[in-house]
Amino acid sequence: MRQQTGLSTLSLAILGVIRQQPRTGYDIRKLFATTPLGHFSNSPGAIYPALRRIEQAGWIRGRTGKGNTRRQRVVYEITTRGLKTLKDHLSRPVTEGDVTWHMDDLMLRFAFMDQTIGCEPTRRFLEEFASQLDAHVAQLRAYLDRVRDLMPMCGRLAMEQGIESYETNARWARRAIKELQHR
Repeated sequence: MRQQTGLSTLSLAILGVIRQQPRTGYDIRKLFATTPLGHFSNSPGAIYPALRRIEQAGWIRGRTGKGNTRRQRVVYEITTRGLKTLKDHLSRPVTEGDVTWHMDDLMLRFAFMDQTIGCEPTRRFLEEFASQLDAHVAQLRAYLDRVRDLMPMCGRLAMEQGIESYETNARWARRAIKELQHR
């Protein structure tokens, strides 16, 4: 899924973890297999082509070196251009479309923010996130009020669960803002 910066969610995850520390493709595969980033494929058929694309874009640079074995390994580090791309992507405003269609990308963006763009832009992101969620919930509730009696019970209940999920995310964002302010 491509975002406005041309940075896919997989590319964002890879850039973010390489920003934290230089890593090999194997390190990234292992991280994806053993952490909450596990919903990304840890398949060599996904990781290595993505690393090549990101390197061709000039966002990372691979350096060949010796690992713990006799085998040469490529260790990737983020470039100045890659860091700028990452910062630009993390600093994008939160839109209605983001909260409707790109929640995974929003949370991934948030996960890399404080180390990459700092506390104040992270707080702004959370405020925009909560505001967009509130607006979306208001639209969903207005729609539900109009069609409640026409909906099958399971459809209504499913919609109510979705609304409650958005409300939970907005509460979490407001709590996170408070935590950031006391840091």
